Amino acid sequence: MHGPDPARIVVTGIGITTSIGQGRRAFVDALLAGEHRFSVMRRPGRQRPSAVDGTAAPFIGAEIADLRMPATIPTAMLRNASWSAQAALATLHEAWEDAGLENVDPDRIGLIVGGSNLQQRELVQNQIKYQDRIEFLRPTHAMTFMDSDLCGICSEVFGIRGLSITVGGASASGQLAAIQAAEAVRSGQVDVCIALGALMDLSFFECQAFRSLGAMGSDRFADQPELACRPFDRDHDGFIFGEACGAIVVRRASDVTFDTKQDVTRDAVQGAMSHARSPYAELKGWAMAWDANRNPNPSLEGETTVIRRALAMAGLAADAIDYVNPHGTGSMVGDETELAALRACGLDHAYINATKSLVGHGLSAAGMVELIAIMLQMEAGKLHPTRNLENPMDAGFRWVAADPVDHRVERALNMSMGFGGINTAVCLQRCRPL
Repeated sequence: MHGPDPARIVVTGIGITTSIGQGRRAFVDALLAGEHRFSVMRRPGRQRPSAVDGTAAPFIGAEIADLRMPATIPTAMLRNASWSAQAALATLHEAWEDAGLENVDPDRIGLIVGGSNLQQRELVQNQIKYQDRIEFLRPTHAMTFMDSDLCGICSEVFGIRGLSITVGGASASGQLAAIQAAEAVRSGQVDVCIALGALMDLSFFECQAFRSLGAMGSDRFADQPELACRPFDRDHDGFIFGEACGAIVVRRASDVTFDTKQDVTRDAVQGAMSHARSPYAELKGWAMAWDANRNPNPSLEGETTVIRRALAMAGLAADAIDYVNPHGTGSMVGDETELAALRACGLDHAYINATKSLVGHGLSAAGMVELIAIMLQMEAGKLHPTRNLENPMDAGFRWVAADPVDHRVERALNMSMGFGGINTAVCLQRCRPL
């Protein structure tokens, strides 16, 4: 048995939905196999009119082909649920079951939803559909235009009563949700907290704006979508969108006495054995910092600040980190700045790969998807390849390129950055044996 430390925060449940797989096993298998689903986006409302009539190249992305909904989710609830809300319910259900929360007091369970302006595609479709007959607009629009709708629908289905709020940090929202969930548990606000990186449902308006801004990839790979997403490669061309949603369940380690030999947990609060296995990882340290900058350009100072603060909170030196999962979007300036930050902080010795090269950039979900990718790679003892990393921008890093690498991750660092000058970093440490 491990001796509990009241200040330690551990992850006891995971749920994941991406274009390459729904569920932990499907996701990690696809990651390690280097699979992808990049193609012309076909979900209604994703392509600008000029692409629909063939006068402009279509937007490329990675969309979820088939979302499987748990049978326990009421059909009536799904009838009025947005695409983002459906993905949240399916993903949260997996994390809930994995963590064995069925016996936990609902007044002591919290939910932090990472992301803002999540349901844009559905709103644009409504505006187009009802522009000439506004009086017939569905009344549920009054709920779904607000991000709190995801909090409401998830808390109603799962009976969560302790806390349910959203936090917005642009592309750092998923990691921000994880940090806020950990803080809610540490402070005693709740005993258990679910952090959800919500699916950001982009419309063609947002895609066009990202393209015009120079953040999203251009038409350069319009005829070869499989080559478009290439973080840290010298031929990178901007980020490629990917639909995704991820959820983790965090608790105090002192509330979960776990036995790695028997692979079972005992809930100290409820006094019952759980079917859930020992925690995936400990959230060892984290940090947030702001650049006082509205614009999308990254900040070397901001990124080095959160790395150093997260390491300090974890009580770790840089050389103790053996794996880095970076923000790694493929943007022209972002990749270069991030590598400079990692090198300045002495992290160029660690293995590094880019999860977005396989699943695309989930924006509000991205940071959560990457935290989950870290923990599942810890469990697998293997690091996934980085797709299209043919000519690394800096050959001095320890890249995991075309092929997966066998490696037992002990301590990892994950970074997220977002428009509006937000920087976050999280250090994780292994809990489970291989």
